[in-house]
Amino acid sequence: MTTMFRYTVFPVFPGLDQTDIPEGLSRARSIMAEPDYMDCDSDEIVKPKKLLNPVKSSRNHQDLHRELLMNQKRGLAPQNKPELQKVMENRKREQVLKAQKEEQEAHKKRSDLEIELMKRRETLEQLELEQHKNEEEQENTPEFVKMKSNLRRTKQEVDGQERTT
Repeated sequence: MTTMFRYTVFPVFPGLDQTDIPEGLSRARSIMAEPDYMDCDSDEIVKPKKLLNPVKSSRNHQDLHRELLMNQKRGLAPQNKPELQKVMENRKREQVLKAQKEEQEAHKKRSDLEIELMKRRETLEQLELEQHKNEEEQENTPEFVKMKSNLRRTKQEVDGQERTT
């Protein structure tokens, strides 16, 4: 019967003698199994061959790899971070900014005058928004609706003048 493995002893620490290293540690680290088929060229032993990776051998993978290499040469390398990580970072950044704003607002003590001015500014902004919306609605309405409203107004004015006279 032939042995499958041959044991060889290698020095673990090249600068140290075997006497300096504790015996249990040196024996455990220095003994390494080496396969027999490395030396002999006999036909009896089946030598292992590297298996082919079906993913790497596929045409799609080769095309993708080629495209990535070309993009890298051009400087169009794909972004390093995945989309989810970017979204989470943006969300975290927004939360930090919001917290900072809240802290700044909390530190500012507003007087009664400032509070009243803020309220007036908000009401003015709301009025401006309503006027802007009304103008947009008037611009978007068909012409016959505008004409009809104009006719109603003129009729009401005429009726009002007739009553007063």
